[in-house]
Amino acid sequence: MRPRELAYCGIFGAAALLLPFLFHVLQLGRAFLPMYLPLVALAFFVRPGPAALTALLVPPLSGAVTGMPPFYPPVAPVMAAELALMALLIGGARRRLPRLPVWAALAAALAAGRCLSAGLYYGVARVLELPAAFVAGISLLSGWPGLALMLAVIPPLVRLAAGGGGRRDGRLCDGG
Repeated sequence: MRPRELAYCGIFGAAALLLPFLFHVLQLGRAFLPMYLPLVALAFFVRPGPAALTALLVPPLSGAVTGMPPFYPPVAPVMAAELALMALLIGGARRRLPRLPVWAALAAALAAGRCLSAGLYYGVARVLELPAAFVAGISLLSGWPGLALMLAVIPPLVRLAAGGGGRRDGRLCDGG
């Protein structure tokens, strides 16, 4: 991992650990997916591998240190898988389709991540003998305010970073 990427991963990872505290104080935590915001944004600033690794590690780290997200029911592992997939998809889209608008890469990754999450929750619910379709449906619906927040905040953040010191072609990460 390059030093610049390590710095970005550290800063965005720390933000992903701290933002949930702020959101939970205001009783907005689960609805607005505060851990997702910096980890998904990170995928626009570093290569896919470091972004996915950070996204994979932060939810279990937070769960181990603070108890949130919990390991039982397995929210932390599901979040980690979902966030890592989102980071990989955003990074892959940005590398293969550099002219793809930020919002389009973001929207596609968010949709795929939520589908993976719903599928994983469906499987977990089956194992725990809970109503699987209901649990999967609730997991899809519960995060919509957070998805809207990410769609509203991340594209302008990426544009601001690209225009204010980013590369001329609007790409933010060296090497793709």
